Amino acid sequence: MSLADILAIAAHRDDVEQTCGGTLLRSASRGLRTAILDLTQGEAGTRGSAEDRAREAADAAKILGVSWRQALDLPDGAIANTLENRLKIVRVLREVRPRVVILPYWQARHPDHAIVASLGYEACFLSGLGKIDTGTAPHRPFKIVYASLYADVRPSFIVDITPFIEQRHASLMAYRSQYANQSSGSALFVPEEEIRERTFAEARHYGLLAGVKYGEPFVQKEVGLIDDLTLVPVQSI
Repeated sequence: MSLADILAIAAHRDDVEQTCGGTLLRSASRGLRTAILDLTQGEAGTRGSAEDRAREAADAAKILGVSWRQALDLPDGAIANTLENRLKIVRVLREVRPRVVILPYWQARHPDHAIVASLGYEACFLSGLGKIDTGTAPHRPFKIVYASLYADVRPSFIVDITPFIEQRHASLMAYRSQYANQSSGSALFVPEEEIRERTFAEARHYGLLAGVKYGEPFVQKEVGLIDDLTLVPVQSI
């Protein structure tokens, strides 16, 4: 039995809130079950502790309406694409059994994010192999998409998150240890009063590309399939 229709996999607690939180909110509003797998616990972060991040992630999950959220124990700042780590994700995939998996885009400033793109993809493949024994039945997600908010690439598609932009922002700001103004890391982090402006501006940019107010971008590697040309969204002229 599936625990979720959509599973977002990310390196760190708060990555999902930044890159696809609005999409999870929209999906939940349509009756789809959503889930989040954070691969690290945040022990290497400049601000806060792993315990802080765990509490904040739980609060953010409630705001996002996700039905399932867990964190693995991969080393923060040193995620590696190893068989051991792939199998840890395989166990989750076979437990949650999502139809769709959201991964970070495969090029990123933070090495953890780029590695998770390949690590997650390979885990999705292994999860469908019957001879990989984890004590649970094989399961391979039907669709893998990549959240490309911070990548300088043309999106394959945009999700309209306009009705959910405030909740999306609230889910990110649940991480007070990270985004509230404080002396620790002040030279590295954006001031709290600028976070709203920046995140809304990014969502506005992608929304404009698709003819809506606010949007989140995604890339898919395979081509799309259209059944009815008269129902293709986004006006050409």
